[in-house]
Amino acid sequence: MDKLKIGLAGLGRIGKIHLENLSRYFPEAEMMAVMDVSEETAAIAAKYQVQHFYDNFGEMLTKHRLDAVVICSPTDTHADYVEMAATTGLDIFCEKPLDLSLERVKAVLKTVDEHQVKLMLGFNRRFDPEFKKIHDLVQQEAVGDPQIIKITSRDPGPPPVSYIKVSGGLFLDMSIHDFDMARYISGKKVVEVFAAGAVKVDEAIGAAGDIDTALITLIFEDQSMAVIDNSRKAAYGYDQRLEVFGSKGMVQAENKFQSNHKLLTANGLTGDLPLYFFLERYEESYRLEMKAFLDALASGETIPGGGLDGLLAMEIGLAARKSMEENRAVKISEIGIQPKMKDHECI
Repeated sequence: MDKLKIGLAGLGRIGKIHLENLSRYFPEAEMMAVMDVSEETAAIAAKYQVQHFYDNFGEMLTKHRLDAVVICSPTDTHADYVEMAATTGLDIFCEKPLDLSLERVKAVLKTVDEHQVKLMLGFNRRFDPEFKKIHDLVQQEAVGDPQIIKITSRDPGPPPVSYIKVSGGLFLDMSIHDFDMARYISGKKVVEVFAAGAVKVDEAIGAAGDIDTALITLIFEDQSMAVIDNSRKAAYGYDQRLEVFGSKGMVQAENKFQSNHKLLTANGLTGDLPLYFFLERYEESYRLEMKAFLDALASGETIPGGGLDGLLAMEIGLAARKSMEENRAVKISEIGIQPKMKDHECI
């Protein structure tokens, strides 16, 4: 079978992770070209033995007969790059979000649909083995009817303020992973959101127009709930926990640690801190999500975590922001016209 010819745009932290994984773990894929505006592009291409490198996305698309592109460039390029790839007939993996404008996202998805290409968004936490196990147990009704989902997501430290200013805010940058996870775990539609936020970590984040601490309640269509707490700074490391409470019981996923040892002495109990940040904590999930993308291209099967999932998570984020600003519960129907869901694209 011919190898899938892949081009990759964006060689920041996430781009390098995907390039490493594609080069090392997937013999069915051939890295044809990489693209970035950085002066380091040539050196990175050489390191991974990628023969062709560019500083222009359109040029990369026209110079090679690619099967798919992986887009890891800055957020403000995603919509344009996805449309360019779609009109070229290429399948697409794109890091979230597609854009910070709901209308722009809808327009991009229309283009993708018109050209009948596959689009997968980078909701990597769906592929974390711990979280996927919880998803599977919930779908198998091991905990009965889910009533409360609790998600804790706290970073070890905030990103630079320069990033905060262009990120779309905590709800669209950080919490959006948790909104997608709540939908993925429950398999249900979110109908209402209540959110409270504050600046408790760094006043510069507030000066940039954002928050760094939040509590969000999601109400699903059957009146079950999800409670999410976010912070930009947990002094002890990257805090990623998930719990589902249902009519038959409860299932939990705890943090991953550098080691599981516990030292007990006369002075008390000590052990390692959680893995420091997302690069370490979700290392395996990045590899597994890329495998899912490549498998879907090879088999023609459904793409997991498609464009509509990204749109629905974004609507929740916009509802959360509106809720915080207006200090009230906000129905998702207030945010935008709900698109007609296609079973093969959603959840």
